[in-house]
Order: sequence, then C-alpha cells, then structure tokens
Amino acid sequence: MRWIRAAGRGLLALAVVLCGHAASAGPADGGRDDGRGPMTLATAGDLTGYLGPVLEGWNRAHPGERVRLVELPDSADETRAQMITDLRSGAGRFDVLNIDVAWTSEFAAAGWIAPLEPERFPLRSFLPPVVDTATYDGKLHAVPYVTNAGMLFYRKDVLDGAGERPPRTWAELERQARTIATRHGLAGYAGQFLPYEGLTVNAAEAVYSAGGTILGDDGERVTVDSAAARSGLGFLARGVRDGWIPREALSFKEEESRQAFQDGRLLFLRNWPYAYAGASGPGSAVAGKFGAVPLPGPDGPGTSVLGGSNLAVSTHARHPRSARDLIAYLTSEQVQRRVLTEGALPPVRAELYTDPALVRAFPYLPALRSSVLAAQPRPKSPHYEQVSLAVQAVAHDVMAQHQTPEAAVRRLAAELAAIARRR
Repeated sequence: MRWIRAAGRGLLALAVVLCGHAASAGPADGGRDDGRGPMTLATAGDLTGYLGPVLEGWNRAHPGERVRLVELPDSADETRAQMITDLRSGAGRFDVLNIDVAWTSEFAAAGWIAPLEPERFPLRSFLPPVVDTATYDGKLHAVPYVTNAGMLFYRKDVLDGAGERPPRTWAELERQARTIATRHGLAGYAGQFLPYEGLTVNAAEAVYSAGGTILGDDGERVTVDSAAARSGLGFLARGVRDGWIPREALSFKEEESRQAFQDGRLLFLRNWPYAYAGASGPGSAVAGKFGAVPLPGPDGPGTSVLGGSNLAVSTHARHPRSARDLIAYLTSEQVQRRVLTEGALPPVRAELYTDPALVRAFPYLPALRSSVLAAQPRPKSPHYEQVSLAVQAVAHDVMAQHQTPEAAVRRLAAELAAIARRR
C-alpha cells in the first residue's frame, strides 16, 4: 500500500476510502428517498492531487448528487481501522469505500459492503484477474478501481555489459545476483522483507510462483503445507543464507528498497510499478540505465500478487443508487485514463495497456500487463489480517535463518488452521 505515496513524490500506497459527514440521510441533508443524493469520499493520501479534479467533473454533471472528498491517514492500517469503526457502529458516514483488494473478503463476510449487480459495471473491459479480487462467496461485492502487480527492476546497463538478459527463472536470478552483482560492487536482490504486509506479498509470490497456494478459495481450507510452499520460502531463505539477498533487506519496506535501487546499490529489485517514476527522475543514479520485467519463477515467469483497490458500497450508504453510479463513473475509460496519466496509478481497463501514446509515456505498461494477467490475489479470508500476520512472522523467521522452510510451513499450516476455525 505504500506505493501510492511514492506515486506522488516518486509514487506510494493506495487505499482510496470514501468517508463522510455526520450520518443521517433524508430531506434535512438534501437527500431524497429514491436512493439518490450527496455522498462523501475519503482517500488515504491523494498525494498526486488527481482525484479532486476527477470528482469535480462528476459534481458539475450531478449537482444534486455531489460527492465530497475526505482524505484519511496515509497508513493503510489506520485507514482500515477508521473504516471498520464506522461500519461496525452503523453510523453510516461512508457511502462508497475504496478498499484495499485484500480487505474485500473480510468486509463482505462481515456484511459491511453490499453485493453489486455485475451487469451494471464494465467488468468485461477490465484485465480479467482484477475482477477476482472483488468477489467473495461467488458474488461481486466491489468493483476494481486500481490494480497493481509486482515487477522485477534490473540494471540494464550492467546486464548488457555482461552480455546477459534479465532473468526469467530463479536459477538465472540467483546466478546473476551472485556473480555479476559482485563484480560491479552491487548487492544482488531485494524486495520488501520487513515483517509487515509487504513481506506477506513477497512470500505469497514465492509460494505462488512455485505452484503452491496458501488457502483455498473458500478462505477456510488450508493448502500451504506443500512442496511448492517449501520451495518458495526456501528460495528466499537461500538468498539470505548465501548472501545474494543482503541482510539489510530484512528491514526494507517499499520505500527503503526503492531508494536502494535508485541509489545504484542493487542489481535486482522486486517492487510495484510506482518505483519506475522515482528511478527515472532527477537525482537517480540509475535513470536511463534500468528496465522492468515480470517476476521470475522456478522454471519461467513467476506469479505476482495483485495489489490495488476496489470500490464498494457500504450497507449503511445513505444514497446507494448514487454510490453505484459514482463507481461506474470512476471506472469509466475516461477516468481510468486519468488515473494513470494524472494519478500515476495502474488502471484496471485492459485497452489502456496497449494504447501507443500511453506506452510511450509509461514504457513499463506491456510488462505490467503481463504481470497482472499472470497474477493471483492474496489469500481470501474473513480473517485476512490474522492470516497476513501469520504469513509475515513465518516468512521472516525463515529468511532470518531461525527456522527451516520445512518446519516453517508446518507451523504456518497449523496457525492458519486455527485462524480458519474462528467465527
């Protein structure tokens, strides 16, 4: 989520959330009893400033259904906490919620967001995997708004000088990180390995790339105890043990890892697309010297975890018909184009990834499209926060050499089983 903040400066963490004034609807606040009327929309740090002008376009066309923007804290945890407090209270201050994709299952299972009619929204125009992040229990509970997928950033100048191509497999990445990086005084590879949501993502990508899963689609069946999971965590542990992942990276979040690459200290970096802007900007030691490709896997391209956010309608929304119409507006082709060009955020509309003018302006779009099409959502669970904490803790212990991959996978399976039994 930190990738939205860096999108503004060089880009960072997304979670648009729609929050509002003090609650009650009805004629006293200008509302009408047909489900239409004014709304509020709060976002966790719109640091690029694109959303205000986008909403002004809606307000000019819908003077009786104006939307007011309220910005919540940058921290995803704080944003989630504020949303849940309001939703549990039934205060009804939120009409539309732009929630992190990982929260959709939790919010839907709790009954906080309303099911939506799939035919009401342009889902067929979206990159197919992003729609899966908005569904729970076979129903559409949100509409994708912004997507994201992890990519491998690499020093093109260094690999070209060695007569090498960017790695497509873990073995190629490991060999280049151990040999070429060392010859150029660089660290080999880094991701986001501090115990927080970023480590959950990195660990899940390693497991998925190896062909494994963590939970079944129902969020209750534990599937992590597998050879694939042991292989994925083993890949990360081996990197630290053998030195091609620097121990410093165990303290990296998005920004620390981006800065290390941008300063010219890394050969390879796993990060979100926002890192492209900073690494290309003034003062970057690698501007014009790097490229971005899909993540590698054991035998070929790997599997990224989908990031981004989804728009949902609160079950306590004062004006649900207006809320659904606002979501349709925000996912229209015109607005999605502005999400990319003015907000520097990856859109969900498939046609934008092959638009020649956009590809010239954002050269990473073809590689990002490939990454998104091969990506998978984070484990779906009504207890996602607990699931993520368990994955983080286990993955960190493995990378810090405190536990073997085999023992760690058994431990994680037991912890996830206990979480799944909670009601």
